[in-house]
Amino acid sequence: MIGGPAAPGPAGARWLCRSALATAIATYVLVVLGSTVRVTESGMGCPGWPLCYGQLGPIDRFHAVVEQSHRYVVVVVTLLVLLTALLAWRAGRRRAVVGPASAAALVIAVQIALGAVTVVTHNAPVTVALHLLTAQVLLALVTVTAVTSRTPTRAAAGARLPVLAWAAVAMTFLVLVAGSLVVDGGAAYACPSWPLCGLHGEPTALVVIQLVHRGVVLLTAIVLGWFVMRVARGWRGVGAARAVADLVGLGFLAEVAVGGLSATLGAPEAIQDLHLALAAGIWVGVVILAALGWQAAVAIAPPDPRATAEPVRMGADMVSER
Repeated sequence: MIGGPAAPGPAGARWLCRSALATAIATYVLVVLGSTVRVTESGMGCPGWPLCYGQLGPIDRFHAVVEQSHRYVVVVVTLLVLLTALLAWRAGRRRAVVGPASAAALVIAVQIALGAVTVVTHNAPVTVALHLLTAQVLLALVTVTAVTSRTPTRAAAGARLPVLAWAAVAMTFLVLVAGSLVVDGGAAYACPSWPLCGLHGEPTALVVIQLVHRGVVLLTAIVLGWFVMRVARGWRGVGAARAVADLVGLGFLAEVAVGGLSATLGAPEAIQDLHLALAAGIWVGVVILAALGWQAAVAIAPPDPRATAEPVRMGADMVSER
């Protein structure tokens, strides 16, 4: 284990675990609400920044309320991210906790700046896409913090994660990038059929974007399916890995079904929002699996349930491990 200052007491450990978990949940809500802002085209509901029409209070216009609510949640998430980073540093936490918690504090500052730039540039597609992808990076960091604050780090001299796990993380993020291009590039309505576009004549640029997105989803389905099966069969004794893998698999199937429904129904706002919320949930699940695998060093040797049941259990009492 990594050495360091004396371990915090049980109360400090519990506060860190609770703060990290609350931060992860609030950040997921923020990402989903940000998706709502995008699909309802409420990004310019508040043409000024940081206030909405110079006011802090409620605005009696739909788009303004949606955008203003998003900004309020940003404030809550920012405070939680900073609190979690502070608790991690004060507790003298392991690098596996302090690292992502500190990185999240830096990323939230970048995200706030990008939000301001997005408003100033009147929702320029590039800034909107960067804003979304940065939010997904933040979501990954706070998720890792929530996992590592509750699990010990198994000592390992070599690779901690198999290549397949890294590929699953990379491909899931690539799906998010491709999906962002679809929404921000205006391609959500380009293919009214599914799984193909039913082309008549030369494909337009928007159709190409949609087809690329669907191709990336197909490749990701192969990698992610392989990954969750490997986790379910081989990561015995690694916390809640089996349950999370099952949820990721089911979530991906639901995501594909909702994507097909969105295309055939003309991409209604509610379905688009659900599609993006499921994508963020899958991203969280894959990151949780990667973090659990990293903590347990699954690439070193298959975990023995009898030997690892004690060290990989999740809970506040394990936060003091180094």
